[in-house]
Amino acid sequence: MDTSCELGSDESSYELFKQDSLFAESFPLMKEIRRQGKLCDVTLKVDNHSFSAHRIVLAATIPYFYAMFTHNMAESRIKEITMKEIEPHALESLINFAYSGVVKIDNQNVQGLMVGASFLQLNKVRDACADFLKDRFHPQNVLGIRHFADTLGCAQLVTSADRYIHQYFSKVALSDEFMGLNFDELIDIVRRDELNVPTEERIFDACMKWVKFDQQNREVYLPNILANIRLPLLSPQFLADNVATEELIRTSHKCRDLLDEARDFHLMPERRALVSASRTRPRCCDYVVGQIYAVGGLTKNGESVSTVEIYDPVTKEWKMGEAMSMLRSRVGVAVMEGKLYAFGGFNGTERLSTVEVYDPVQKKWNQGKPMRCKRSAVGVAALDDLVYVCGGYDGVTSLSTVECYSPKTDSWTTVAPMMKYRSAGGVAPLGGYVYALGGHDGLSIFDSVERYDVANNTWTKVRSMLNRRCRLGVATLGGKLYACGGYDGSCFLRSVEVYIPEKDQWQLIAPMNVKRSRVALAANMGKLWAIGGYDGESNLSTVEVYDPKMDTWTFVAPMRHHGGGVGAGVIPNFAK
Repeated sequence: MDTSCELGSDESSYELFKQDSLFAESFPLMKEIRRQGKLCDVTLKVDNHSFSAHRIVLAATIPYFYAMFTHNMAESRIKEITMKEIEPHALESLINFAYSGVVKIDNQNVQGLMVGASFLQLNKVRDACADFLKDRFHPQNVLGIRHFADTLGCAQLVTSADRYIHQYFSKVALSDEFMGLNFDELIDIVRRDELNVPTEERIFDACMKWVKFDQQNREVYLPNILANIRLPLLSPQFLADNVATEELIRTSHKCRDLLDEARDFHLMPERRALVSASRTRPRCCDYVVGQIYAVGGLTKNGESVSTVEIYDPVTKEWKMGEAMSMLRSRVGVAVMEGKLYAFGGFNGTERLSTVEVYDPVQKKWNQGKPMRCKRSAVGVAALDDLVYVCGGYDGVTSLSTVECYSPKTDSWTTVAPMMKYRSAGGVAPLGGYVYALGGHDGLSIFDSVERYDVANNTWTKVRSMLNRRCRLGVATLGGKLYACGGYDGSCFLRSVEVYIPEKDQWQLIAPMNVKRSRVALAANMGKLWAIGGYDGESNLSTVEVYDPKMDTWTFVAPMRHHGGGVGAGVIPNFAK
C-alpha cells in the first residue's frame, strides 16, 4: 500500500505516540526481576552483606553509581564491589529506593540513611532525613543532632539546630548533652548574640552548672568562660548576691577582675566605653518562632472586645483563643517567661488599671496585680525580667508616668517619668534600653524619641523619627527599631521607618500596602507582622508581613473576628 499517494507526499507529516504510564509500569517490573535474581550484573558488598542489582538502574538513579559506571573506573567492569562508609541496612534501603522511589525513614534508621544518602549523593533523600530530624528537635537531643549534621556537612540542618538552640537555650542548658559539651563547644554557644534569654542570669547559671558538673577538670576554664558571659548586663543585685558570693570566682584573680569590671560598669557610667563591646552588647534573637496573639481591640463597628485570636505561622491560619475576662481596646501587651500580659485599655466605658495574664500551657487567663494608674493607649516593653508600662491616657489627660512590673515578685514600682506626656505612642526594648516613640499629649503629635536607661533610672532624648506618628506600631528586629503606620494629624500613614542605633539614624523602608493607624506590630520568624489597624474609613482585619531581606510587604491571612485596634504579642513555641 502506497500511503504517500493516499495521504499526501508531505514528508514532514508525522505523529508522536506517548505512553505516560511506561516508566511507572517499568520500574516495579525491574524491582520484581531483581527480587527473582534475574539479569543482575553487579553485587554490592558491605561487611558480610551482599546485594544484587542492575548497573543500568543504579547508574540511572544514584549519582554515585552513575559516576562509577560511566567513567571507565575499575568498578565499572568487575562483578563484585565492596562498599565502605555506609551501613548495610542503609545501603539496602537506598538500593530499594532506586527501584521504587520510596524509602521509609524512622528514628532507628534516620542517621544511617542520611550518611548513606550523602555518600551516594542522593540529595533529596538526605534532605528528607534532615527534615525528619528537624521535626524531632528536643532540648535533650538538639545538640547531638547538630554535631551529627556538622560532621556530615549538612549546613541546612546545622542552621536549623542553631535556631532551635538559640530559641530554647534555657531548656537546652538543662540537658545531659549540654553538660557533655567540651570547652570549645560551650564557648561557641555562649558567645552568640542570638541566644534567646530573658536575662544574662540564665547564661551565667548554665555555665556555672557546666563547670561544677566536672569541677576538677573544668575549673581551669572559668576565667575564659566568664569573659564570654556578659557580666555587665547582669543586675547589680545579681552581681552582689550570686556572682560575688561564688567560691570559684572569689578564689580566682582573673574572675574577680571581670566581676570588678561589671561592677564599675554600673557604678561609673562615664567609663562604660572602656568595657569591651563583646561583653556589653545585648543578646538579640532574631528568629524566634512562635504563635502571634491578637488581643482585645475593636469590632468593625468600633466596639471594644475581649476576643483573642492566634496566628500559627506554620499552618498560616488564625484560630480563636481563650477570651479575656474584660473588654479591652487600646490595650498594652507584653510577653514574659512564656506568658502573655494584657495591661489596662478601654472597655467602652472607662479606662482600666486591671491586668490579665495568659498561661498557654493551662490555656487560661488569670487576674494579675493591677497597675497604680488607669491607662489606655499605653505603650509596653519587656526588658530583662521586668515589664515597663509607659504613658497612655487615664480618661482625663495624657500621661508621662512609667510603672514597672516584676513577675517574680508580683509587684509594681514607679520609675522615672518620660520627658513628654505620651498617649498612643510606641514603646519597645532595644540594646538594653526602653524606647518611647511618637504619640501625642492631647495637643500635638510627636516625632520625638526618648529612651530609658535602667541602670541610671533616666530618660534621654535621641534622634527623632522622620515623621510625626501617633497610634503607630513599634517592634525590634535584628538590633533595629521599626516604626510603622500611625496618624500624623492630617493623614493616615502606610510609611515605615527603621532606627539604626549604631548610627543614631532613621531610614525609610518599603511602605505597607495599606494605611494603618492603631496598628499592632510584632516580630516573629525574622520578619515583622503588621496586624489590623484603621485606614481612615474602616477598621482593618488584614495582616501583612515585612521581609527585611527583600524589603517587601506581603499580605497573609486576615484575622477572622477582629476589626483592628488589637494588641499583639508572640509566645515562642514551647519545646517538645
